[in-house]
Amino acid sequence: MGAVNSELEDLFQDKKRVRNPFVPMGAFITAGVLTAGLISFRRGNSQLGQKLMRARVVVQGATVALMVGTAYYYGEKF
Repeated sequence: MGAVNSELEDLFQDKKRVRNPFVPMGAFITAGVLTAGLISFRRGNSQLGQKLMRARVVVQGATVALMVGTAYYYGEKF
């Protein structure tokens, strides 16, 4: 019985990634911009750091919008 449940969980995880591969990409891009911004703040370049933090907010917002849009789109079909 446990093997069947783990197979189903694997199947659902694969389906989620196939449905919207942009969400994990958005998360990685958000993390990358955040890291670059923190590094530039640490090096004393506050103007670049501020621009990168604003870019992070935009990328993070787009990622959340993709998540909500995908949930709405697929929520009615399943």
